Amino acid sequence: MLAKRIIPCLDIKDGRTVKGVNFVDLRDAGDPVELAEIYSREGADELVFLDISATEQKRKTLADLVYRVAEKVNIPFTVGGGISSVEDVDVLLHNGADKVSINSSAVKNPQLINDLVAKFGSQCIVVAIDAKQIDGEWIVHLVGGKVPTDRKLFEWAKEVEERGAGEILFTSMDNDGTKDGFANEALAKLSTELNIPIIASGGAGNKQHFTDTFVEGKADAALAASVFHFKEIGIQELKLELQENGIPVRV
Repeated sequence: MLAKRIIPCLDIKDGRTVKGVNFVDLRDAGDPVELAEIYSREGADELVFLDISATEQKRKTLADLVYRVAEKVNIPFTVGGGISSVEDVDVLLHNGADKVSINSSAVKNPQLINDLVAKFGSQCIVVAIDAKQIDGEWIVHLVGGKVPTDRKLFEWAKEVEERGAGEILFTSMDNDGTKDGFANEALAKLSTELNIPIIASGGAGNKQHFTDTFVEGKADAALAASVFHFKEIGIQELKLELQENGIPVRV
């Protein structure tokens, strides 16, 4: 079995790392460059950097900040926010990103996934999907979770895979920031129906939640923010517990 990955997430707004609950009530969580360096040193497997206000403000991801973070880390580094073209991705990869994450732009223009895969390869393209349950159905949302669509999670995820994306970052908006655990039922369905890696996001509150999402949710990786930013869980201690629970991780 492949090692499960632990991925801290830096949600960036106005150049600072922030964290909220259910995508609102954001509070400052520190300097992204400093946090990135700490996580790289502490044994995170990857790092995700999401410029969460780029799409809403209709501007490009902060390429200079991406460059400064990339200089400090020696682990795979995924960047998302405001990416809508091959040119945008070119700039970010040139500035040190290893992968890019697209979300709203992929839903609005699904052909973008094909175009990016053709130019940069599947391994480089992550599609992020933010969804929440409405009348028992998982509905995809855009623009940092502010705009509901007519897309259903599992159908959209299947199309994303068919268009060549290398992995999916699924965030349950219902679980985000609640610290009540990941949306394992939806994750297990995604993992069962798809053949590409699924990154679990939204809801991490304690170490047991990570074990649960790897066992019950069948996730390939688990992403979290506040529990790492505010030092509620250390990455090494988390990995040692996962190892004790029989989960393969790189320690």
